[in-house]
Parts: sequence; structure tokens; C-alpha cells
Amino acid sequence: MTTTRRSLCLSAGVAAASPLASAADPPFTSIFEVFARRQSVRRYKPDNVPDEHIRQIINAARMPPTTMNQQPWKFLVVRDREKIGRMRARTFEIIEKRVEEAKAKNPPPDLEARFKAAREMTDGYFTAPVYVVVLVDKQCPYPDYALKNDGPLAAGYLMLAARALGYGTVYLTDGIPESVSREVLAIPDRYHRVCMTPIGIPDLWPEPKPKKDLKELIAYETL
Repeated sequence: MTTTRRSLCLSAGVAAASPLASAADPPFTSIFEVFARRQSVRRYKPDNVPDEHIRQIINAARMPPTTMNQQPWKFLVVRDREKIGRMRARTFEIIEKRVEEAKAKNPPPDLEARFKAAREMTDGYFTAPVYVVVLVDKQCPYPDYALKNDGPLAAGYLMLAARALGYGTVYLTDGIPESVSREVLAIPDRYHRVCMTPIGIPDLWPEPKPKKDLKELIAYETL
């Protein structure tokens, strides 16, 4: 096994060391730690994500359960800074339009603070070096299942695979509106967009958010 990437040693249940590992993001000790340390990242460093890592991530994303093995996925990888810049500009246009609409409707006193936070978060989304749009084919045998089940499962696998390699992601729906990605990236009507996610090294790993105690979420035999 090479040390040029962080790949999971599934037989041993531990992760190899990687140049991406640091004091802020040490190597994983088990596959379960990958799940525990996945976080939503909203600002990224400009460092390149190698093609080899993108292929590894998408290869994992095509492995989840899929209705009648229909495998309806399509993964659109976007690196072009001009396209990313156009998506950013169009997203900010939509935010500013919403601000004006809210101002005309008896706005809450904290309206500007809310939209300032939204602008800052949106700006962070567009700092990553690469984006993946997760799509499913409407022309597959079971399109409703593809959108509700197959697509989200693929997105989840994608984000976990990215985390295993030391990258951050975030599951974006309204954060980058579907209309914006469809317009700028010329996505055919044949495809539903499930989500899109930046992939990159976080500018700073966020503090983990508290999770509910397992005892609150698990039941045996009956509720």
C-alpha cells in the first residue's frame, strides 16, 4: 500500500498515513471514525484535488444499494473557475432578490444579519477547487426510487469516501440552487439533481456539532 493517499486498510480496520493528515486532521484509526468525523465544511483551501482521488471518491459513490440494480447515477465533476464564478454570481443575484422581496413584506428586525450570514456562507461554498453534481437519470426504470433512495445513498457514500481521503464536503441543495447549476452547467432535463458538493481541504475543520445520545434514537422490538 502506498503512502501517497489515505486509503482504508479494510482488513485491519485502520487508515494509512497520508500527506493530507495533520495535527488538525490525524489519520483514522477505524472505518467507524470516518463516519464520526464527517462534517459539513463551508470554506476551503484552493489546493488541488488530484484526479486519482476524484476517481476513488466517485468509485465509492457508485457502490451503494440501488433499486433493482438500476444504477441511475451520473456524477458531473466541475473544476472550471469561470463556470464556478458564474454559479457564484447567479447565486448571489438570487440572494439579493430574496433580500428585496423580504424587505417589502414587513421584514423582521434581524433581516440584514440573517442575509449577511447567508452571503458569508455562500461565499465559502465557492472557495473549493472542485465540485461534484450528483444526478440521477429520469429515464431509468424506477425514477422515483432513483431520486428518493438511490441518489441520496450515492451522495452519502461520496461524502464518506471524500472524508476518508482527508477532504471536506457539504450536501448542498438550496445553498447552490438547482436552477443555477442547471443553467450554468447546461444539465439536460433528462437528469434530476440530487445535490452538489464542493470537495477540498477545509480552510479550518469546524468544531464537531453535538449529536443526540444513541439512547434517544434506538428502540428494540417496539416503540
